[in-house]
Amino acid sequence: MAVHSSHPVSAPPAAPPRERTSHILLRGWCILLLVITLSGTALPLAFGIEVAAGIGIVSFLVSVVLWVTIRPRVQWRRLPWYALAYLAFAVLSLLWSHWPDATLATVALLIVTTVGALFVGAVLTWREVVRALASALKWMLALSVLFELWVSFVWNGPILPHFVRPDGPVDDPIVLWSRDNLLDGGRIQGVFGNANALAYVALLAIVVFAIRIASRAPRRPVLGLWILLAVYLFVRAGSATATVSAVAVVVVLITVLVMRTTTRAGERTRYYLVYAIVAVGGLLAVWALRDRVFSALGRSSDLTGRESIWEKVLERAVEHPVIGWGFSTPWIPTEPAFDRWIVDHGQTVMQAHNMWVDVFLQLGAVGVVLITAAYVAFVWRSWFFAVDRPRWDLVADRPYTAVTLLPTLTGAILLVQGLAESTPLLNWGWFLLILFAFKIKQAPLVGRGPSEERLIGEQGDRPTER
Repeated sequence: MAVHSSHPVSAPPAAPPRERTSHILLRGWCILLLVITLSGTALPLAFGIEVAAGIGIVSFLVSVVLWVTIRPRVQWRRLPWYALAYLAFAVLSLLWSHWPDATLATVALLIVTTVGALFVGAVLTWREVVRALASALKWMLALSVLFELWVSFVWNGPILPHFVRPDGPVDDPIVLWSRDNLLDGGRIQGVFGNANALAYVALLAIVVFAIRIASRAPRRPVLGLWILLAVYLFVRAGSATATVSAVAVVVVLITVLVMRTTTRAGERTRYYLVYAIVAVGGLLAVWALRDRVFSALGRSSDLTGRESIWEKVLERAVEHPVIGWGFSTPWIPTEPAFDRWIVDHGQTVMQAHNMWVDVFLQLGAVGVVLITAAYVAFVWRSWFFAVDRPRWDLVADRPYTAVTLLPTLTGAILLVQGLAESTPLLNWGWFLLILFAFKIKQAPLVGRGPSEERLIGEQGDRPTER
């Protein structure tokens, strides 16, 4: 006979645990940091270099104060040491720099970016990092669309930096913040004032949103709409190098998924050999047929004048081949050594349009070795982070997580971009390199370890996603 008891075995019903307001605000700050980093040239074009620098300094100070206050768990022995060694050598170049003012300014920018990336990686879990990055990318895509709509329907014409209307036809449209091409089918530049920058941010957004969908995040149909917007902006930006990066992302993704299907020892070795042969053959074919390839993409075979820029940079770089001329990423156009040194479309060039050539100019062979070590270490760890099953005990068949794809796909974007741009050395390129390299070493397993213990608020991303 059932007997009613006043002492039930189960716990009384209670509301599910909720995130603390302080942590919601912390994640909001991390999103703002990512927006500032992703904005790139948008802030200087809108408000000037002084205001942009002030925002960077404030973000740095706030992040340091929050770090000291929160004191997140960090394994200090497991830092991205090669990348930090590159940063240290850049700071050390102040001792021999031929442009010390430019070195001081750009090293400060590099330090601010590095500290911001380490802060985000220290206070957020893997799934929170992806969520925050997705939110920041939504802001940048939305602002780019709204800006182009405002230029077309309210401003009614091209616009110069700092919201200045041209007096008449400009000598070269490269000086324009927006060319008002939204309705005429031309290349659009978004808030970045640069079509290539818009294309790369849109490509990164496609990758992040797709990973969120694969993670079974909430509101997946809305994420699908964001992907469509990112694809639209990617196409309208019309960047040839970003198109090559997109191809690289697809190839890397397919390779990772194939590697995940292996079940026996030695299977991956065969795949690695096949892919190595295909990759080398593909690169040689693209280079041999570059006239046709880049013509099909609407670009010249010398990558729109980049080869001539590389030649001039290398001519100067070999004069100081070991330790370089001194760090300056980007090149400060007001610095006499850079002012009118290399001119493209009437404007002083601010980068070598190849991160390896740029590093060789600034930090010589030592710098090239350090940045190579940083990228090799990052690519190596991110690759096995993606292809290895999560395992911390005898269970060997746990499902893969989609989140682990993000670092290696981001690495593919940055490496291809670095062949024609120097931007992986600053802003969001450097930020994500530090963030993911640091996070992989701190938390090599998603949801496991001291830095991953906080899972409240991540309930929309199920930990068993494939």
